[in-house]
Amino acid sequence: MGFFRRLYNSRLSADRTLASKLNSVLGFTPSHLAVFKVAVSHKSLNAQGKGSKYNNERLEYLGDSVLSTVVAEYLFKKYPKKNEGFLTKMRSKIVKRSTLNMIADNMGLDVILSEYSMGNLSNSMKGNALEALIGAIYIEKGYVGTRDYIIKHILMKHLDVKALEALDDNYKSRLLEWCQKHGKEVEFVLLNKYKFDKRDRFKVAVQVDGKELATAEDYNKKSAEQKASSIALHSVIKV
Repeated sequence: MGFFRRLYNSRLSADRTLASKLNSVLGFTPSHLAVFKVAVSHKSLNAQGKGSKYNNERLEYLGDSVLSTVVAEYLFKKYPKKNEGFLTKMRSKIVKRSTLNMIADNMGLDVILSEYSMGNLSNSMKGNALEALIGAIYIEKGYVGTRDYIIKHILMKHLDVKALEALDDNYKSRLLEWCQKHGKEVEFVLLNKYKFDKRDRFKVAVQVDGKELATAEDYNKKSAEQKASSIALHSVIKV
């Protein structure tokens, strides 16, 4: 049944162009094409409105949970002698927004997203769409099939997991450690929250001993804090 549905989607469906593009990006033609169409439909960009039918947030939620579980299992087996702290940090590096944005970009998801969008695509939308697609793949293939797909086509193809071991990009944590070491007080201040491209955007400042050292903006408050911390560390404190 699945074979004939995939054949129909690729040859006769009104969304066969989407099926073709999904095949080029994901490596297979979905049986549940309607689910994948929702996965690439962002609520703030979709030309057909904000209703749940064209909103990928539910699939994003599902994909986020599945991805986190798969990565946790993958790391648990890959590093049998590492402790919980190491595994947690490695999982955080893999599933964080900037990593997912990079993977989505490498996979070419922007080609598909642009077909169902109004306005400019942000990097975070690409990462969100990747999570939504993982949610759609879970519906299509179940846990085992999705786990195997993530490991083979995402982790092994688009990530250098070994290089991530030495990467310390938690700038906020490093800034807090530096301030503690030097007896300084650090504070993260939300300067502004506003709408941009129909989405919430946050502007955050880093203050050390009451002096503003850096500011940064992003669509996520934590990401803005990380960016501001990076600026403070590398441009001002020069750690």
